[in-house]
Amino acid sequence: MIKPLQVGDKIAIVALARKVAAADLEPAIKILQDWGLEVVLGQTIQESYHQFAGLDEVRLADFQTQLNNDGIKAIFSARGGYGTTRLLDRIDFTHFRMQPKWLIGFSDITALHSHVHNFGLESIHGTMPALFGRPGSSEAIESLRQLLFGESISYRCPAHELNQNGTGTGRLIGGNLSILITCIGTASDIDTTGKILFLEDLDEYLYHIDRMLVQLDRAGKLINLAGLLVGDMSDMKDNAVPFGKTAYEIIREHAGKYNFPISFGFPTGHEPKNLALVCGRQALLKVEASGTSLQYTGPATSPETKS
Repeated sequence: MIKPLQVGDKIAIVALARKVAAADLEPAIKILQDWGLEVVLGQTIQESYHQFAGLDEVRLADFQTQLNNDGIKAIFSARGGYGTTRLLDRIDFTHFRMQPKWLIGFSDITALHSHVHNFGLESIHGTMPALFGRPGSSEAIESLRQLLFGESISYRCPAHELNQNGTGTGRLIGGNLSILITCIGTASDIDTTGKILFLEDLDEYLYHIDRMLVQLDRAGKLINLAGLLVGDMSDMKDNAVPFGKTAYEIIREHAGKYNFPISFGFPTGHEPKNLALVCGRQALLKVEASGTSLQYTGPATSPETKS
C-alpha cells in the first residue's frame, strides 16, 4: 500500500509525453507548495524534441531517476499528449515495485496506470500540473489533494437518462478509451473481470468510438465487468454523413446488453472538473434513480502477477 503524502515530502514533475513550457507549471507549483510539498522539476520540463518533451531516452532517464529516488514520494506527469507507450517496455520497475509511490496523471498516462495495475499497485487518474491554472478546476485539484494526503473521499453525480441501475463492487480501473484500446495485447493490457471500468475520451470521431467499443467487447473487456463509469466524451466529431448516435448512446448500445450498473456523466476526463480516481482501489458503485454514488471500500489487494 502506498503511504499518503505528508507535509514536507518531495514530489517530482516530469513530462512523459508532449513538451510543456515551464511557465505553464507555475500555478501548480504554487498550489503544491501551499500544500506543504517540495517540488522537484525533472529534466524533461526544459526539453523539446518536435512534439515530445525530449528524445525517448531523455524522457525515459528522467522518469527512471525519479522512480528510483526514495526521497521522491510522488511523480506527476506534467501533461498528456502522446508518448508514454513509447517508453513503457523500457522502464525498469524493479525498485518501484519494492518501494511504490504515487504516479499521477490522465489521458496518455492511462497506459502507465494500466501497466502498474498489473503489479497490483494503485495510482491516481487525476488532473496534471499544466492544467492547474484552468478556470473551473478547483474541485479537480482538491479531490487530488484529498486522495494524495489519505483523506476520506466519495463522489455523487446526478442521474442520467441512459444509466443502467444496479450495484457493483470491484477494483477501479480505466481512463482514456483510445489508450486502453492501444494497450490490448501488450504488457499493459488489463484484465477487467470483476472490476469497475471508467472511460473518457477527447476529440474523436463518433464512428471511432463505436469501433473502439466493438473492440473492447470483442476482446472480452465488457462482459464480466462489475460496473461501468462513463466520463466526459469531449469535443466529439462527426462525418458529413452523420453516424446517428451520440458517444453516450454508442457506449450504452454495446455495454447495456450486460447486467452491470452503468453511470453516464461522471465528472472525469478532459474537462476542468476532472475528479481524481484511484486506479486499483476497491470501490462500491451504486447507480440508482436518484443518481450515482462511488465510494472506496479498501485498498487494492491480491496483486496480479503479470510482469
